[in-house]
Amino acid sequence: MKLEQIYTGCIAQAAYYLESNGEAAIFDPLREVQPYIDRATKDNAKIKYIFETHFHADFVSGHLDLAKKSGGQIVYGPTAKPNFEAIIAEDGQEFKVGAYTIKAIHTPGHTMESTCYLLTDENGKQHGIITGDTLFIGDVGRPDLAQKMSSDLTQEKLASHLYDSLRNKIMILPDDLIVYPSHGAGSACGKNMSKETTDTLGNQKKTNYALRADMTREEFTAELLDGLGIPPAYFPQNVMMNIQGYESLDNILEKSFKPLTPREFEAIANQSEALILDVRHEDDFVKSHIPGSIFIGIQGGFAPWVGALIRDVKQPLLLITPEGREEETITRLSRVGFDNSLGYLKGGIAAWKEAGFETDSIESISPEQFESEVNEKSIIVDARKPGEFNAEHVENALNIPLDFVNEQLAEVPKDENFYLHCAGGYRSVIMASILKARGYHNMINVEKGIAGIRKTGLPMTAFVCPSTNK
Repeated sequence: MKLEQIYTGCIAQAAYYLESNGEAAIFDPLREVQPYIDRATKDNAKIKYIFETHFHADFVSGHLDLAKKSGGQIVYGPTAKPNFEAIIAEDGQEFKVGAYTIKAIHTPGHTMESTCYLLTDENGKQHGIITGDTLFIGDVGRPDLAQKMSSDLTQEKLASHLYDSLRNKIMILPDDLIVYPSHGAGSACGKNMSKETTDTLGNQKKTNYALRADMTREEFTAELLDGLGIPPAYFPQNVMMNIQGYESLDNILEKSFKPLTPREFEAIANQSEALILDVRHEDDFVKSHIPGSIFIGIQGGFAPWVGALIRDVKQPLLLITPEGREEETITRLSRVGFDNSLGYLKGGIAAWKEAGFETDSIESISPEQFESEVNEKSIIVDARKPGEFNAEHVENALNIPLDFVNEQLAEVPKDENFYLHCAGGYRSVIMASILKARGYHNMINVEKGIAGIRKTGLPMTAFVCPSTNK
């Protein structure tokens, strides 16, 4: 069996199988499907099935575009009710791809339609299992997302379903089975994912907290729900796009890839409700940016932060990008359903300045300067997640996570200057841009974040391993 994993950040995972008779199966496609089409063409293969593990919440899947371009059939597990043509597999239903067998195993819990796919070779040996969001490396899928889709579901009911799915459907399989999950570290679909992308099922039984053999249903539910953060606001919108359908990426690129002169850009900004999104590096943004623009750098966890902070996937966007990365920006926005880009600033900030338009900046200092300025009366805001903050932070710092800046805006000092930092400098600039757009101009960004502050002599709390913090 020939297997290739294709990863893009931690957004999604796909597995490609090529058989001797030229049939191929593709799992969980990303929204930009052309690489799969090109790979199949190169290998003289025909895409036969497009297997979806569930209706994804954190990204818009490429199932519809891929089916249209390849002729492959979309497959979902039991209880799925998509608004488009698809095979709704029964629990245990088998699909043949050449000499190999792909078996659908219904594993409700993360969502009710969640399904894993067991891969068996020509000799009848079970080779691996595509687990979607049912089982991750080091974690299992959060059970609170699907409750928004039905008033009858609660996170406790879903956790109970997941307990049964793991023990009755997954843990009974051979220990040497390779687990291929749909996410890795950084995804909001779980809380404790490993940076590793595959593992054996046997090792997961030994190391994954959720697979302890002696775990009761009550213990499983309590541990699974403990420490779950609020899911990003855009998740339900992506679920509905994956259920109901969406505009093709080709159309999105055609209408959004529009270079705009500074005067055209300004006119659209003034005449519409468009949000100006600047995706350059944070160092460039702090030096010079369009007043009122929001920074979310494309080099970081770009798409999930867009979804978490902008929230409404229909929000019109005007883009400022690094030169040559305009199409990439539009594509990556589309992965999380933000398909309403109105164009990008041709020539970037340099062209904006040459046209005589105003720019703004953010005061930003080095960790060493921060050390020399700060005193016991200084206000320090830490933009990291609570687990990071609890593990180690500057003494007397205030934790306002970037994830919740909109909800905790009232906690941000407005009448006094304050220092703002994160882990490495990315998130603090995002927060600073949001605050400036809301009329806060009293923050001082600390470059390099806690990574740089550690190298100074500033007093910090004793380090506690983040795995012990919820």
